[in-house]
Amino acid sequence: MEATVIITILALAQFILFGIQVGSMRGKHGVKAPAVTGHPEFERMFRVQQNSMEQLVAFIPALWMFAFLVDPLWGAGMGLVFIIGRFIYRSSYIKDPDARGMGFTITFLPTAVMLVWSLVVAVMRYF
Repeated sequence: MEATVIITILALAQFILFGIQVGSMRGKHGVKAPAVTGHPEFERMFRVQQNSMEQLVAFIPALWMFAFLVDPLWGAGMGLVFIIGRFIYRSSYIKDPDARGMGFTITFLPTAVMLVWSLVVAVMRYF
């Protein structure tokens, strides 16, 4: 389960990094809180952070259920794919929001696989 802990910490650290980058963009472009609109570069970074938070809501429970029910190392591997996908999403979205698809897909697939696989295992064990 240690691998699951490590991936969880890395995913949360990535989210914190994105939050720091949002703050940096606020300062760089003079977007004063509580505003969430302003310079396009700020808005893009803000959306990356917000979308990452939205993804974490499903990813973290999926990771832990998968680690418990299926395999913690496989879960950690899929978690690493999630983290890499978030960096790709960030890079793509900052350059061109329309190009975010690949990063989003790389992020979404591990979560979806872990959720479905965990559900199947839980149902099979229940019955």
